[in-house]
Amino acid sequence: MMHSIGRTAMAQVQSLLCGFLQDGAFPFSAVLTVQDIVDRISQTCGETCDRIFTPVVTLCTFLSQIHSDDPSCRAAVARLNATRVAQGLAPCSPLTGGYCKARQRLAESLFYDLMYQSGQQLQQQVPPAWHWHGRAVKIVDGSGVSMPDTEANQEAYPQPGSQKPGLGFPVARLVVVFSLACGAVLAAAVGRSKGPQSSELMLFHRLHAALERDDVILADRFYCSYWEVALLQGQGIDIVMRLHQRRQVDFRGGRRVGREDHVVSWTKPKRPAWMDEATYAGLPATMAIRVLRVCVPQRGFRTRVVLVATTLLAVQVYSKEDLAGLYRARWHAELDLRSIKQTMQMDVLRCKTPAMVRKEIWGHLLVYNLLCAAMAQAALAHGVMPRQVSLQGTRQTLTAFHSLLGQRPSTARARVVSIVLSAIASHRVGTRPDRYEPRACKRRPKPYPLLRVPRQQARVRLAIAA
Repeated sequence: MMHSIGRTAMAQVQSLLCGFLQDGAFPFSAVLTVQDIVDRISQTCGETCDRIFTPVVTLCTFLSQIHSDDPSCRAAVARLNATRVAQGLAPCSPLTGGYCKARQRLAESLFYDLMYQSGQQLQQQVPPAWHWHGRAVKIVDGSGVSMPDTEANQEAYPQPGSQKPGLGFPVARLVVVFSLACGAVLAAAVGRSKGPQSSELMLFHRLHAALERDDVILADRFYCSYWEVALLQGQGIDIVMRLHQRRQVDFRGGRRVGREDHVVSWTKPKRPAWMDEATYAGLPATMAIRVLRVCVPQRGFRTRVVLVATTLLAVQVYSKEDLAGLYRARWHAELDLRSIKQTMQMDVLRCKTPAMVRKEIWGHLLVYNLLCAAMAQAALAHGVMPRQVSLQGTRQTLTAFHSLLGQRPSTARARVVSIVLSAIASHRVGTRPDRYEPRACKRRPKPYPLLRVPRQQARVRLAIAA
C-alpha cells in the first residue's frame, strides 16, 4: 500500500492529527494515533496503483474537507496541492475526478471503525469526577439527514411520503449514542426513514453491543418500552427515560418511596413480530420500575409536568432531585445533534450514492470526536467541564492555528499548544438553564415561490412560455 510518497502521506496524517492536538502523552491527546489509522487502512484497504491518492492521503484529504468551512471537493484538492508544494513536490491535477474516485475506493468500515475507536478511547479517559454518581451516562437520540435527489439515494433512503415525487429529497434516519460527560459519539446507526424495521428503536438495537455494564441510558419517551428496558436490564444497564405517553400513572398504587415517587411492576406483553421466541422467553415476566413526577415551574416552558421512569430504585442513593436533574441533561443530545448538523454542515449531505453518504456521515462523526477530544483537553487543563466549552469556538481556533500546530518544531510546539488550549477554554457556552425562546424566525426568506413540479417540467414550461 505504501509507495514512494509514503513518507509524504505519513507526514500528512501526522499534520492532520496535530491539528486536533492528537500527538501527545497528555489525557485525551491520543484517542487516535497515526498507527491506529495506518493499521485500520491496512486491514480494510487493498493495494492501489494510484501514486498520489493513496488510501492515507485520500482519508486525510476527506477529513480535512469535512473540517473545513469550504467542504467542496475543489477546495479539498487545492489544499492538498498547497501541502504538496510546501513539501517540495509537484502538484497533482487541480481537477477533482481522481480524488472523487479515490474516495469511492475507501472502505466504509474504515470510517466507522475510526469513529467508534475514537469515541470509545475518549470515553475511557474521562475522569471519575465527570461521571454522574460514579457511573457513565450515555444519551441516545435520533435525527434525519437529507441528501442529493439521485436515483440510488432514493432507492436506499426514500423521501418522506408527504413529499411529491420529483420534489422531495432522500432522508436517512440516524441514531447516535453520546457520552454525557464529554459529548463524544460512542456509536451510531443509519437506516431508512420509513418502511419495516426502520424506527429509531430498531436502529438502537444495533448499538446495544457498544454499551457496557453499569451504564445509565438517558433517552426520551419514545425509547421507554418494556422491550427496550428489559433488553438493557439484561445487559446490566439502567435507564432514565421520560415515561411513554400511553402508560397510565396512578401514584396511589405501587410502593410509595416519596412524594409523587413510587415503584410499580410492569408485566411482559405479548411477543412482538420483530422479536424471536428465544429472546422473548429470556425476558423477565415482570420488572420493577420507579416512576416519579417532576413539575416544571419556569414560565415560558411548553412542558409543565414530566413523568420520569427509571430502573434506579435505591432512593437513598438516587434522590428524586438527582433523577430530575439528570433527565434534564437529556437535552444535551439535541444540542449535540444540532452542533453536528448545523455547525459541522451535516444537515444536507453532498454525496450522490448511498455508500458515499454513509462515509460522509461517519467522517463527520469522526471529526466531531476529534474536536471533542480537543475540548476535553482544554477543559481538563483549565478546570472546567467539556460541555462548558464551545464546539464552534474550538473548531475556529484549531483551524486558525492549524499551520502552526502542524509545522512548529517540537521544542516550540508546547507553547503553541498551551496558547491553543487556553483559547479553546476561554470560549464558553452560556449558562442559561431556564432560557426560552419563540419557535419563529425574524429574518424573512427571499420571496421566491416553491417548486411544485419536478425541475425538468418547470424548465419546459418556461421554454413554452417564452
